[in-house]
Amino acid sequence: VQLQASGGGLVQAGGSLRLSCAASGSSLDYPLIAWFRQAPGKEREGVSCISRIGGMTSYTDSVRGRFTISKDNAKNTVYLQMNSLKPEDTAVYFCAARAVRLAGRTCLNSIHYDDWGQGTLVTVSS
Repeated sequence: VQLQASGGGLVQAGGSLRLSCAASGSSLDYPLIAWFRQAPGKEREGVSCISRIGGMTSYTDSVRGRFTISKDNAKNTVYLQMNSLKPEDTAVYFCAARAVRLAGRTCLNSIHYDDWGQGTLVTVSS
């Protein structure tokens, strides 16, 4: 599957952005989509994931209540609405896909994914 992430940009602290991940494969072929991020000098971190069949979601603790992941299966697109952004949210955000669903927060571990998009940069100024 090919993944195209977009929507990054520069925003002030407290602002919002919506990221999009367009997938070339259908929800039946790649039911699990996740967002990861990597800040300079840090390891890649799982942010959120969604099952495109059923809609199960998971979030890392630092974004729960601020970020919302959603899907539009008709458009083969997954969104990440990011509100109340903080400078520590600054990172390159990647989306990834998996052909088999995972239970719970296991979906936030990057080792389970083989297909990755190119990344979109989010910069939050203080």
